[in-house]
Amino acid sequence: MATTAEPIPELLAEPLAGRRPASLWRDTLGNIVRQRSALVGIALLVLLVLTALLADALSPYGPQDNMLNLGEDVNRRAPPCIHLLGCAADQRQHVLGTDGNFRDLLTRVLHGARLSLQVGVLTVGAAILVGSLIGAVAGYVGGFVDNVLMRLMDVLLAFPSLLLAIAILTVLGRGLINAQLAIAIVAIPIYARVMRAAVLAVRNLDYVTASRALGESNVGLLLRRVVPNALTPLIVQGTLGIGVAILDVAALSFLGIGAQPPTPEWGAMIGEERNQLFTAPHLILAPGLAITLVVLGFNLLGDGLRDALDPRLNR
Repeated sequence: MATTAEPIPELLAEPLAGRRPASLWRDTLGNIVRQRSALVGIALLVLLVLTALLADALSPYGPQDNMLNLGEDVNRRAPPCIHLLGCAADQRQHVLGTDGNFRDLLTRVLHGARLSLQVGVLTVGAAILVGSLIGAVAGYVGGFVDNVLMRLMDVLLAFPSLLLAIAILTVLGRGLINAQLAIAIVAIPIYARVMRAAVLAVRNLDYVTASRALGESNVGLLLRRVVPNALTPLIVQGTLGIGVAILDVAALSFLGIGAQPPTPEWGAMIGEERNQLFTAPHLILAPGLAITLVVLGFNLLGDGLRDALDPRLNR
């Protein structure tokens, strides 16, 4: 006897009707929001971006302005002067004091945020672009090509990253641009290996095999099927790598071979005043704290992304 489909009970029909269809982006964003470390990292990075964008509005001075040339009576390496905290009202307010060249330290720290964003994004972006290309080709082609490319990456990984960057700068010459290029070259093997491992895990999955059976070319398979589905670990590694790149460039600038004076780069600022740690500690602590917060922000965001994008933790 034929049976007729029973209607869905009203109590079940209403929840089903109001349910939104599944969305990968919405689910991923929800996973990120549930990670406290990611939220703290995002908050710190939003503060960094706002500081970089509003640096000119947050301070009446320029990063190179000498207070003596502006007619102010200030001392070299003057301590912070905040009127609300008891600084004399007849003195001009300098929240973080002045440096050894009579420049407002707060202004230079604020403008240093712009350089940090530039250093982190451009350096890691270049390293990811080249490294992911090498890793994708090596993982997909395999064989002799894989062996040659990965052995070249092993040669670069055999050297301590900072020493290799110093050696590259010795050839290229001092400067912030060359420092970024050196750090990008040093970081290429890391992203190449991450991409290669992801491609090896993806290239033999069913949907790639089906596309190959339908006649798609190797280039099409690599660009449209394999690489887009192998980007998750690269995104996490890139987020963590931005903090490392900022720290490495700051170290090169501290040594005097990265950003050159009077560029308001945090590592260079610490290097200029490194002998004043006990006589004027604010000159060291202010840019040092800025570096710490930025690197911490990217590391927390990277940790949160790793946990949010790991399917084993979100079943």
